[in-house]
Amino acid sequence: MFIPKLFVTLRELDRQRLTKDIISGILVGIVALPLAIAFGIASGVSPEKGLITAVIGGFLVSLLGGSRVQIGGP
Repeated sequence: MFIPKLFVTLRELDRQRLTKDIISGILVGIVALPLAIAFGIASGVSPEKGLITAVIGGFLVSLLGGSRVQIGGP
């Protein structure tokens, strides 16, 4: 039976790891923001749609991803 890695990781989460994960998430978000806007523009839609797609994709990758060190982005 497939169990998303997110659920396994949450069981092992402590304060130090949470702090590092939050910092990493902020840094990845800073890099992904202009990239998502550029993908929206390059696709011929508005930049907002690129951002929305990146957010939805990010949540889906986080929920269904198979590795703790996996990075998913736009």
